[in-house]
Formats: sequence, C-alpha cells, structure tokens
Amino acid sequence: MTGRERVLTALNHKEPDRVPFDLGSSGVTGIHILAYQRLRQHLGLQVGSGKLYDPIQQLALVEDDVVNCLRIDTRPITRRLPPTSITEDGNYFSFNDEWQVLWQMPKVNGFYYDAMSNPLKHVETVQDVEEFPWPNFNEPERYQGLAQELKVIAEKTGCAIVAQDICPGFTETAARLLGMEKFLMGLILNPDMVCAVMDKIIENKKQYWYNMLTKCGGYIDIVQQGEDLGTQYSLLISPDLYRKYVKPRQKDLYGFIKSLAPVKIFFHSCGAIRELIPDFIEVGIDILNPIQLSAAGMDDTAKLKREFGKDVCFWGGGIETQTILPHGKPEEIKDEVRRRIDDLAPGGGFIFNTVHNIQPDVPPENIMAMWEALQEYGVY
Repeated sequence: MTGRERVLTALNHKEPDRVPFDLGSSGVTGIHILAYQRLRQHLGLQVGSGKLYDPIQQLALVEDDVVNCLRIDTRPITRRLPPTSITEDGNYFSFNDEWQVLWQMPKVNGFYYDAMSNPLKHVETVQDVEEFPWPNFNEPERYQGLAQELKVIAEKTGCAIVAQDICPGFTETAARLLGMEKFLMGLILNPDMVCAVMDKIIENKKQYWYNMLTKCGGYIDIVQQGEDLGTQYSLLISPDLYRKYVKPRQKDLYGFIKSLAPVKIFFHSCGAIRELIPDFIEVGIDILNPIQLSAAGMDDTAKLKREFGKDVCFWGGGIETQTILPHGKPEEIKDEVRRRIDDLAPGGGFIFNTVHNIQPDVPPENIMAMWEALQEYGVY
C-alpha cells in the first residue's frame, strides 16, 4: 500500500497491511528540531536543512530522506504566514504574530517561544471585539501556487496529506487573546463578549478553509482541528459550559468544513477528556488525537477502543511521552508500544504516533526503539 492508502484504510475502520505511522504531519505529532537533528545523525544522514514546520514550537519540517527511511505515511501542508520579523530583545528572540500576540524565546537554552501578551485583555464588550484588527484570510496571496505544491507532494510521496489550521482551536485562541483568567471567568461573567471572540475566530477559520478546500480540496485528506479542553487530572471547563458554548460551535465549524470537501476531521485535545468523547463524536470528528496516557481516565486503551473504536479513530497514544519515551529503557519502550498496538490496532482505526511532539531531550536511540517495535508488532 501507499502511505495514503494505508492511512485512509485505517481511517475507514479497516485493517491495512500495517499500522500507519505519522511523524511531523501536524503541530501536535511532530519532533523538536534538536531531537530531529540528532535523529538524522543517528540514521547516518547529513545534518538537515533546519527548516521549521512550526516556528513557535520549534518543530522540524521532516525531510524526504527521513520520510523514506522511517516509512512515514503522512505529509503536512502548512499555511502560509505573512512575513515575520524576528528581533533580538535583550535576552530573547521576539516577534509578533498576525493576531498581535508577542512571542519570545530565550537566546540561551531556549527550546520554543512563549506567548507574552494578550491583545484582547482590555476588551469588555462585543463592540470592543468587533473593533480589533482581525486577520484577513481571504487574501489571495495566501493560496497562490498552493494547489500545484500539493499536487507535487501527493504524486511524489504517495502519503496522506494533513492540512494545518490557521491557529489552535477557537477556545484556545480566545484564551490566548484574552488571557486564560479573563477567558475562563468570562464564560460565566461575560459570555456575550467571550462568545463574540470565539465567533470571530471561527469566522477567520471559515475564510481559510473555504479558500483551502475550494482551491486544493482534491489533494487534502485530513483537516487538523483542536480544542485543548483537558488538564492532567480533569476537564478545563465543566461539561455544561462545554455543551452550552463550545459544542454547538464545533458542530457548525466541522459541518462547514465537511460541506466543502470529503475530508476527515482530525481533532486534538490533550488531557483528561474521557467524559467528552461521545460529544466529540456527535459534532463530527473522525479522528481523536491523542490518547494522553498519563492523564486521568486515559490509560486504559483497550477500554477506550471497546467503547469508542467503532465511531472514532485514534491517532497518537502509541507511546507515553512524559516519562517512557524520554527516560525509558529500550525494553520498556518496546513493551509500551506492543501494548498500545495490541489494544488499538485490531480492526483498523489506529494511526501510530507519540502522545505529543517529541521533545528535545528524547535521545535518538529511544525514538528508534519505538520505531523498531512498531515495525515488529505493527503488521496485520
């Protein structure tokens, strides 16, 4: 099978020839540039280009030689950002994104950028929200030549193509713009204002996906979406608040996307989200990413597969990334991979990936122990 055939077979809840493998197709299934360069050296490959898929998280753009060497089944298509000027500000590298958020990364021992400002922290009314200088995702230069670029990727690699969103989910982006405290308290004290922020973000997303999928929809297989709704131990907001303010907006947005092209919705949420999985299925997600194995209620992958495996595919959760992948011994890594494949692979519906991005402290030997276990146990 080609990578695309393998992934689409699994996403249709059928067993392909082997479990599909993703590395680098999204901002939540990638590898930090430092870990990536060490992996290339371990594989006997020359130092890579250093190109970044995601500058904020410092995620590497995984190159073709690594894709071929590791038999990766997916490729990303990234949105085109307006020109960004990175400046040196004392001990930090700094830039402002198109949402007016200031990002900074330490010059010494900096691994990624942190958001340092909340551009909407002073807004109080719907009118204030309307007056903010929102980005314009109808600008034609954002999409110029993109269909041809996608055609080349699809024909050259034979991989499934995953399209990146313009920003994190509308709740996460609203929290970033408002500040977490103002966002969470606003859901109770000023919901009209908070909902106006979420609705403007959704309007931007619809502009983007309309342009992407009407111009390039024939090459895109999977559309990345997400709302980080869980913490390590609980939900971030109550189920009632989620169902009142978030769920209807998810259903509207995902329905709009699917009306434009026959794509699968890849939904990301970290944390202890077990209680909301039935809701996610109801709003139209096809793929749940990840299974955060270290979060409360998320470690029993066999039970999750039994309860939800007929209705949703699992992408990620192949190995726990907080302790085992960075610090485990090869045998521990092998046992972990085998257990997750045994639990999640039967009947299809599973794409192998780490729980989250591979961080800079993960040694290449552990990445390869994970990959070798996938090759051994991931054959149907």
